[in-house]
Amino acid sequence: MHGFGRHTVIDGLSFSLARGTIACLLGPSGCGKTTVLRAIAGFEPLRAGQIRIDGQVVSSASGGLPPEQRRIGMVFQDYALFPHLDVAANVGFGLIGEDRGARAARVREMLALVGLHDAGGRYPHELSGGQQQRVALARALAPRPALLLLDEPFSNLDVDLRERLGQEVREILRTQGTTAILVTHDQHEAFAMADEIGVMHGGKIVQWGHAHGLYHQPATRFVAGFIGQGVLLPGRVHASDAIALSIGTLPWRNPLALPDGAEVDVLIRPDDLVHDEAAALRVRILDKAFRGANILYTLQLDDGSRVLALVPSHHDLPVGATLGLRVEADDVVAFPRSSTL
Repeated sequence: MHGFGRHTVIDGLSFSLARGTIACLLGPSGCGKTTVLRAIAGFEPLRAGQIRIDGQVVSSASGGLPPEQRRIGMVFQDYALFPHLDVAANVGFGLIGEDRGARAARVREMLALVGLHDAGGRYPHELSGGQQQRVALARALAPRPALLLLDEPFSNLDVDLRERLGQEVREILRTQGTTAILVTHDQHEAFAMADEIGVMHGGKIVQWGHAHGLYHQPATRFVAGFIGQGVLLPGRVHASDAIALSIGTLPWRNPLALPDGAEVDVLIRPDDLVHDEAAALRVRILDKAFRGANILYTLQLDDGSRVLALVPSHHDLPVGATLGLRVEADDVVAFPRSSTL
């Protein structure tokens, strides 16, 4: 537990990682994810609970180890490089106690690892944003930390570079066998980098799992809305193993054991709807967004409800036109209408 004054920021949050795992705390601004990272690093005290690294208690309500004794590396959002030091000196900054030869060898190894083997004599202001982020990663990994923390590390980069660098960083961490925790609000970044993801909301982890499970089996309405794109359509349980709604009747495993006639809200993703001009379901196009290989259409049903559909971009139809849809939803997710989860 952690808070400021009477305001509790983190409460009842718990997770553990196997060595070598890359995890992500994913959530919107203000959900407490960066506060969790700062508490692990030793920058924030705990009101209750414990933080353990390799079995050692590093934080508790009664105190904890100072940050420099936790064997934690950290990569910040703004890189936090020392402008007056060249790249080699930045990377070697945390190699305290090693002789000059060992330190120089480790710096060369780290710069080669991040693809900057010839940049040791340059200064941070002479590097691009992506290169600065690589230097920050090399500096964090140089002391061989037990845990690496990454706080929104790619948020200052453009989209293409963010995606490419994220893949590179994942490969580097894999090569080093580094245990890491990434904090981000960007689900694409989380999916690309993390083995395990904890979705945070209101200072709690509301679901922990793999990307596939979070997308196809969200545990709450919040996760359903935050992960991926989709809408909730009203429906009713039919014959205990199906749900009837405006786009058709869908088979359902009924994990909630709801009775016939129970009102539910059903999650419909864009990839659950397939363009089919022979289908009986006809919808009107309200808006469209070109996505390269696909077009994301915003569509209106006869009852006024709106859904999203991803359609191959060679089916380029104007706003106001109608198109045919069929439903192919393998994992039907529904929430009781009365539920606030």
